[in-house]
Amino acid sequence: MTVNFALLGAGRIGRVHAKAVSTNPDARLVAVADAFPESAQSIAVQYGTEVRTIDEIEVASDIHAVIICTPTDTHADLIERFARAGKAIFCEKPVDLDAARVKACIDVVKQTQAKLMVGFNRRFDPHFMAVKQAIDDGRIGKVEMITITSRDPGPPPLDYISRSGGIFRDMTIHDFDMARFLLAGEKIVSVSAHAAVLVDPAIGAAGDYDSVTVILETVGGCQAVISNSRRATYGYDQRIEVHGSNGSASAENQRPISIEVATADGYTRPPLHDFFMTRYTQAYANEIAGFIAAIENGARISPNGEDGLLALELADAALESARTGRRVILAK
Repeated sequence: MTVNFALLGAGRIGRVHAKAVSTNPDARLVAVADAFPESAQSIAVQYGTEVRTIDEIEVASDIHAVIICTPTDTHADLIERFARAGKAIFCEKPVDLDAARVKACIDVVKQTQAKLMVGFNRRFDPHFMAVKQAIDDGRIGKVEMITITSRDPGPPPLDYISRSGGIFRDMTIHDFDMARFLLAGEKIVSVSAHAAVLVDPAIGAAGDYDSVTVILETVGGCQAVISNSRRATYGYDQRIEVHGSNGSASAENQRPISIEVATADGYTRPPLHDFFMTRYTQAYANEIAGFIAAIENGARISPNGEDGLLALELADAALESARTGRRVILAK
């Protein structure tokens, strides 16, 4: 079966997903919609598809699934709309910036028995998946400590900062989901966060932070430490390390070209990837492939709406901790 997709939103992340769908032999990009017609037309020309309105996509019998890459404040409404229309739904994170709204949206998904995947693409990165497999295989024993480093090459535009929900809901939310993924279901019971403005004072003036450290504690005592910065002058810094009772597993930074040159002047290596579009190309492809497989075989989708909600609740707790200077105990 070929799964026919419509893309809602033709911005930067929409283009990433358009490529992932168009290069999958089991998928076809049938339509694209965007509030800016020229953006939709650009993708339509590049991938040989049609520009349609959201209304047309909703009732189209030739579209099985939608990919939602529109602004965050439209996500929940669109999920509910297409759940009721009988389409499978892939939605970029977060479902919404308000946990209560996310819960209401999940209720609609359950009532309609729709398939919903939330876009935590890092679960599908081959390197991070290999670390998870080492954990699941018992190779490092019981997980005791996790370290996640995620630093962007530079901050986003200030107008984005003001509508993003803040660094915890926009950036760290990926790392909250990765921590949950690596913890394999062990419940997180407390969150401690420290936050500062070290990169650009304008980010602080907009009410956000650009440099944060978070410690998550689980019911079993495991600790997960997350380090985020909006500035890494050396490239897109993405690393994880998991320490266990019998050893450790780690995934290092990736480079477009993985070589090392040694001379009398020392050792040199090429620079890191410059951002997520190139660093996570295979992750995005694997993510769409996993979504298609779940549509075809009826398997439980992961990550789903509940995963999106739990990551958002961790983000909310981190923001509370950073603002109050106190450790936040989560509800049992």
